[in-house]
Amino acid sequence: MKFQVRDLAYIALGAALIAVCSWISIPTLVPFTLQTFAVCLISALLGWKLGLVSVAVYIALAAVGVPVLSGFKGGIAALMGPTGGYVVGFLFTAFIVGFAAEKWNRKAWILAAAMVVGILVCYAFGTAWFVPVYSRAKGPIGVGTALMMCVVPYLIPDAVKIALATFLVGRIYPLIHRRSET
Repeated sequence: MKFQVRDLAYIALGAALIAVCSWISIPTLVPFTLQTFAVCLISALLGWKLGLVSVAVYIALAAVGVPVLSGFKGGIAALMGPTGGYVVGFLFTAFIVGFAAEKWNRKAWILAAAMVVGILVCYAFGTAWFVPVYSRAKGPIGVGTALMMCVVPYLIPDAVKIALATFLVGRIYPLIHRRSET
């Protein structure tokens, strides 16, 4: 892939936004971060290529030890841990959301649907990863229990994040598009 300087700046800003949003923890009964919000927003704004590369840069930074993951964690051990599959699942989310954004001209209802599908795919990949890793570390766990631990508590927060990301794309994309033409 060939990137222009503007593309590289967008990729860097995208990776930085995901990192910052991973550090923001909303204290509820089950605390949650804004990582999925950032992945959806960046991918919808930048499209699948730049969105996917932004997520890949974020994951690469985490892999080399930069504390970009939630809880200011980084390193291969953090990525290979029980919740690492959800981070890797962001790649799928970025592709799905970015592809839909480009293909269907960022229509709000399509973006929202693509974000739902993207996050569900992330949940599936992350849960498929979580079960064996958690089982090896702490004892056997079933898929149902894993879903109750890792997915169900986040359904409502993720719905709110999807609504917010969809709204912001409608406001921000015209500004980015207008500036990139000049």
